[in-house]
Amino acid sequence: MARAARQTAKNGVSDKREAILRAGIKVFAAKGFFNSKVADVAAEAGVADGTVYLYFKGKDDILHSIFDRAMAEFIAEGRRELENIDDPVRQIAKIAEVHLSRLGADRALAVVFQIELRGSTKFMEEFSAAAFAEYLEIIRKTIEAGQKRGVFRSDVKPVLAAKMFYGALDEMVTNWILSKKAYPLEPLAGEVVKVFVGGLKAQ
Repeated sequence: MARAARQTAKNGVSDKREAILRAGIKVFAAKGFFNSKVADVAAEAGVADGTVYLYFKGKDDILHSIFDRAMAEFIAEGRRELENIDDPVRQIAKIAEVHLSRLGADRALAVVFQIELRGSTKFMEEFSAAAFAEYLEIIRKTIEAGQKRGVFRSDVKPVLAAKMFYGALDEMVTNWILSKKAYPLEPLAGEVVKVFVGGLKAQ
């Protein structure tokens, strides 16, 4: 009985925190991070202003948490998907598909990722040093493994290639957000991989 009560309480905390994070994504995407207030997020989440501070230190902490959670999900799904793929080219393609499908399915999150997270130099420094480094490492190792197997050319530095690959995906998402035309984002993964792998393939 006590265990069930504790689990219910834990779920309640998790649900409220999730509601605040989702509200943060929606508010930051619509109003912009710097124009948003904790009160705006609280109102969107349907909670009192003080409730937000039970879970987060403030607006900056909400933004950090949005990024941390999204990156953790990206990384977990990427690792899970790559476990069942042996071909380096297909692995690179899967990374691109996961990246674009996740952001393509949540436009508000994409706006926060592409625009709001980059509005602060301080945050960008932390952004580059934290989970983003782990994400780049997955790409780097995939490229390096392909080089060792002779699938990818060996005269390219894996770390630079990983950054270029991420940059290409990043640009696709930004263009998608800014475009006045509505189109699906995930199919662009194939185009990015086609160009990228074409330049990487061993001659």
